[in-house]
Amino acid sequence: MYRTITETAAYLSMPEEQVIRYVLEGRIRAVHDGTQYLINTSQFERHFEQLEVAKQELEEWLATPVPDDPDIQDED
Repeated sequence: MYRTITETAAYLSMPEEQVIRYVLEGRIRAVHDGTQYLINTSQFERHFEQLEVAKQELEEWLATPVPDDPDIQDED
């Protein structure tokens, strides 16, 4: 599905200026139809999949209890 710069910015939750900059830098692939850039949003699927995996890994890591340190001695 192709979206305009404005629609893509809303889809990615980022400012339009940043999306334009990424398009001009080549970080986001786009097609220019003569009047506007059109961006195929399927290129972001992998990015969103990786974000979900990273979120799950972070949640697992935060849920892991900290093991007791055997080297800690009671000072009292």
